[in-house]
Amino acid sequence: MDINHCIDHLGLNRNTYRLNKSDPPHEFVSWDGPDAQPTQEELETAWTQIQTAHDAQAYARTRADAYPSIQDFMEAYTEKEIDSNSSKWDAYVINRNKVRTDNPK
Repeated sequence: MDINHCIDHLGLNRNTYRLNKSDPPHEFVSWDGPDAQPTQEELETAWTQIQTAHDAQAYARTRADAYPSIQDFMEAYTEKEIDSNSSKWDAYVINRNKVRTDNPK
């Protein structure tokens, strides 16, 4: 757990504090400011929330990167609409649906 990230996540960064180490795990040496020092439970909850948000963002990036490119879409759509050739469009739709099946929301 990174206490500095937790303090920021909890909105307690207007306080000043010192930690006993530069690398996690940290412990408070001092705390001064208008807010009460967070409890270990509050820090752990904040850390869990930070990790959950990070995991969700990583999942979204992975899913987005798996989709066919916009160039693939434009080429497939153009050939379908202008040339009446839907072979690339059909392949595009299959690839898109596979991404959605492999990476459900």
